[in-house]
Amino acid sequence: MPTPTAQPSRFRPLNVLPLAVSVLCAVLIGQMAWKDPRYLVPCAAILVVSLLPRLLARWRTKRLLLSGDVERVLGSWKGTVDRVAYPETMAPLMAATAYASYGWIEAARRALTRAVKGPAWEAAVEQRLFVEALLDTFEGENAAAAEKAAALEALPIPPVGWLGRKRITLLRHALGALVRAFSHASRDKDVELLRKAAGMSPLVHWAMFYAAAIAAVDQGDSKRASGLLEGAPEWPKDSAFRSFHEELTTRTAAA
Repeated sequence: MPTPTAQPSRFRPLNVLPLAVSVLCAVLIGQMAWKDPRYLVPCAAILVVSLLPRLLARWRTKRLLLSGDVERVLGSWKGTVDRVAYPETMAPLMAATAYASYGWIEAARRALTRAVKGPAWEAAVEQRLFVEALLDTFEGENAAAAEKAAALEALPIPPVGWLGRKRITLLRHALGALVRAFSHASRDKDVELLRKAAGMSPLVHWAMFYAAAIAAVDQGDSKRASGLLEGAPEWPKDSAFRSFHEELTTRTAAA
């Protein structure tokens, strides 16, 4: 599921089969090249060709998420939405996640109201807290946002692998840093924390970068804040990021 926080999922052997095949091929290629260096170039070419489609797919997905085009993002999720369990709850929640991640406050709130409250709603507490904390922050409800961010950090880590645990922990801490930034109460290492979270989850890249830019300005580093704003999309009027960007640009230019 394309959400900002990793969720535990059922193990499906077919999902890991392509990766297992790629690893096996890499091992065989390595053995052939070790025995005879003449095999090195053609074997490397075969490996690149076999991995290229997956790398291109990841690159296209990342590019789409960084574009800020929330409608295209939601369109790309349609196949996932059609297959997700409890669609009456999860489909609106996924939409709310996308809208909140790009600053579309009203659309995200409307999507949340459409979600059916039931077992899936209760099970998605991590995702709900993340989305609601983002929305409260963008609406200036800093105390409510801080409360939700603290509640999120207090949740037990789901039973996922080491990388999943690392990702969840980072995003939880980064949400707290985001709330602090918009409250003008950032800590010394919050900018780097927000940058790391942005790099790990392209969906929340710009939310984290705007928070990092606010923190940088508050710390007197306008040059760093300007660098964080580079490459930002031209946000529509429906997104709160439009006003954030304009205000930050004005502040960094005046510094």
